[in-house]
Amino acid sequence: MGLYNHRMSESHVPRRIACLQPSATVILDSVGQLDRVVACTRYCADVVPEVRSSNRLIIADSWTAKASEILSTQPDLVIAAVPYQEKAVAEILKAGIRFLGLAPRTLSDIYTDIAMIAGIVGAAERGARVVAEMQATIEQVRSKTLRLPKRRVFCEEWGKPIISSQAWVAELVEAAGGEFFGAPGAHHNADDVAHFDPEVIIAAWCGAGNRVPLAKIVRDRAWFATTAAKNSRVYCISDELLNTPAPTLTEGLQALAAAIHPEAFVLDDAARKGLVSITEVQSLQTGQSGLV
Repeated sequence: MGLYNHRMSESHVPRRIACLQPSATVILDSVGQLDRVVACTRYCADVVPEVRSSNRLIIADSWTAKASEILSTQPDLVIAAVPYQEKAVAEILKAGIRFLGLAPRTLSDIYTDIAMIAGIVGAAERGARVVAEMQATIEQVRSKTLRLPKRRVFCEEWGKPIISSQAWVAELVEAAGGEFFGAPGAHHNADDVAHFDPEVIIAAWCGAGNRVPLAKIVRDRAWFATTAAKNSRVYCISDELLNTPAPTLTEGLQALAAAIHPEAFVLDDAARKGLVSITEVQSLQTGQSGLV
């Protein structure tokens, strides 16, 4: 009877998953179920490079999804996140394919998504371990910053218009010893940020990787007088480390901690690639232009 029940439960586990959201691909990878992913986006490949060198089809993301492209991979589950292409979702559901739409805001929501996806693919115990490891890492960083001074931090996920990072990033900033400016996900004007006088400015623009023009931001927004700019504490953190609501957020947390409290947190060479300072950008630009 036990074997029969196991076979029955396995028959309901999706074997061909199309991921329109990088977080879903990261979560499936973290619970050891990446082999179920038959299609994913180019952004997924940025966080899980393994999918580049596989036979998986690279498809459009949640917002630009094309139903015909997705259906051609014959998935039995499609995972996307808001905002997603409603017309494509309707076509997917019409074809009788299961659809899972994610809309996390907080770290708690992300833990729930990890547990849910892990449960769907029959890896509930592995999912629970992944969540526990994330929580433990965050608490380790938090405990290390408890006696350190809180530093004023402005962290943005987009530059035109200026939009502050999401709620889960605000939680990570607090854990890393920072005071997050403004409401998460809100629009801001440059003068309000300047009035806040951040000690640390962080740009993690969606889709920009670590290629945010930090010097241009400071110049165009007249942020020269901020404490962050005067002390060269303006940084870019790779998009995938902060904007992907998945286990990779612990790497983003390490980058945040190193930016906010460099005296207490030192990144190894591999992790340093995810954190770029304004001085590094200026040095690179000077070298490329041939200036001395």
